[in-house]
Amino acid sequence: MDGTSGTIDAGAMLAQVQAWSAVNTGTANLAGLAEQADLLADAFGVLPGTVELVDPAPVTAIAADGSAIDKPHGRHLVVRVRPQANRRILLTGHMDTVFPADHAFQRLTWLDNATINGPGVADMKGGIAVMLHALMAFEATASASGLGYDVLINSDEETGSLASRALIAELAAGKLAALTYEPAALPDGTLAHERGGTGNYSVVVTGKSAHAGRNPHEGRNAIVAAADLILRLKALESEDITINPAKLEGGAANNVVPDTAVLRFNIRPKTVEAGAAFDHALGHLLTAIEAAHGVATHRHGGVTRPPKPVDAAAQKLFDLVRACGAELGQDIRWQRSGGVCDGNNIAACGVPVVDTMGVRGGAIHSPDEYLIVPSLAERAALSARVIERLAQGALS
Repeated sequence: MDGTSGTIDAGAMLAQVQAWSAVNTGTANLAGLAEQADLLADAFGVLPGTVELVDPAPVTAIAADGSAIDKPHGRHLVVRVRPQANRRILLTGHMDTVFPADHAFQRLTWLDNATINGPGVADMKGGIAVMLHALMAFEATASASGLGYDVLINSDEETGSLASRALIAELAAGKLAALTYEPAALPDGTLAHERGGTGNYSVVVTGKSAHAGRNPHEGRNAIVAAADLILRLKALESEDITINPAKLEGGAANNVVPDTAVLRFNIRPKTVEAGAAFDHALGHLLTAIEAAHGVATHRHGGVTRPPKPVDAAAQKLFDLVRACGAELGQDIRWQRSGGVCDGNNIAACGVPVVDTMGVRGGAIHSPDEYLIVPSLAERAALSARVIERLAQGALS
């Protein structure tokens, strides 16, 4: 390999992924996340900057009984290198996975001599290794002194980055560009281009209990009201937004009119305008439900990741990645994605971002998740070349 790619140690990358995958880091596993954060702090300590573990922002959630509860999260890793540089970029990743501590999928196995299967190997412990070794390779170049960067590896990306959203915005401010290390959109290395958005809502419906036989007319059935809300929500769907009622909780004995229901649903707006229009319509819809059923409602949540269009500045970054790939013999393509990630949040800050700079692999969020091992060094070389070009003023 030539240039920056010649300093990349593929064996060391694989060893790190294997060690990190052995630590369960489900978003709610605070002990596992603490262990992983310490491992990452040690690993990123090789870079010429400061390493800090940042406390998560407070997050509340709605319990099954409709009450608000605190939702704890792990600390986030932040690395700052040359913060006074004129050109600065942001690199982001996440240490959490979707597999809790009691999930059956905990072990790493080899599927063949070039593919490993394990929790988080692609999404995104492999991506973290790509990021780290790309930066290590970049630091060995003559261009390193001309570029500063911040690294954020958060602990809650898989659940929406609610405990790190403000930190993402803080670190994105003023950056020339950003790279995020989600796995490639396809196993051939295709990047995710434009993305839709997502929002998660919980609506608490409060009615009035009564005996289902003696005086049902005195009750206000919260589940019936919530069911009506589900149907009215689905009627709001259009080409620009889908709505998925996901869970309805509430009720007790069959002979009691239920006085509490909690409806949880997800929306997928394709445009920022569609998300804003839904949020406005939801307010009117809840007012109508209250009037029709004699209940009270309380909404929690909202759009957590806005849609990510690709403007001219962002397209220029995509073109740079493709050009760097061509220099290394990699054919870089992209396609629109229905998924979301922290790249959505970064783009909302007005910063150009390519958010699938991680490994090639697939079947993420399932026990079949796999990593194509040669892609570790391949994608690290790509990132190192892109970062070097940014240091040389490619987007200036």
